[in-house]
Amino acid sequence: MAMSVGGDATDEKPMSDINTTPLVDVMLVLLIIFLIAVPVVVQTVKLKLPSVRFDPTTTKPENVSLSINAASDGTCQVYWGLTKVTHQELLDRAVAKLKTEIERQGGVGNPDLELPEAHVRADVNVPWRCVAGAIYNMQMAGFAKVGFISEPPPGEDATRL
Repeated sequence: MAMSVGGDATDEKPMSDINTTPLVDVMLVLLIIFLIAVPVVVQTVKLKLPSVRFDPTTTKPENVSLSINAASDGTCQVYWGLTKVTHQELLDRAVAKLKTEIERQGGVGNPDLELPEAHVRADVNVPWRCVAGAIYNMQMAGFAKVGFISEPPPGEDATRL
């Protein structure tokens, strides 16, 4: 029901303007809420993440190649080269390998001492505990460098990353 004050009845037109004041009020309130809430929600520690790049593996005779697979019963299968080893045998072999390599290079006093690396290849479906156990044994033996061998995605130039 509309009420008209003054004027004659022939000039009356229905009011067709939309009242935007409530819309503007709601938008301003939302803007203030988001300006306050966004810094609270987005809390991150400033880090410099490493850039990913592909380094071709240089195979040296002194490096150790480990392959890790899982049996159907869930047990871990670790291979030193092509020889299947237990975790204790892995530790013993790694210690012996480091000792012979250090002696071959002239002892621990040699300033140009280059320790061998361990290269780990693991099947995609191997549980992490198998991989972590092998890495742990190699580090306990004294291997400072333990790296993963992976296959880059097909069709990508991995050297540009």
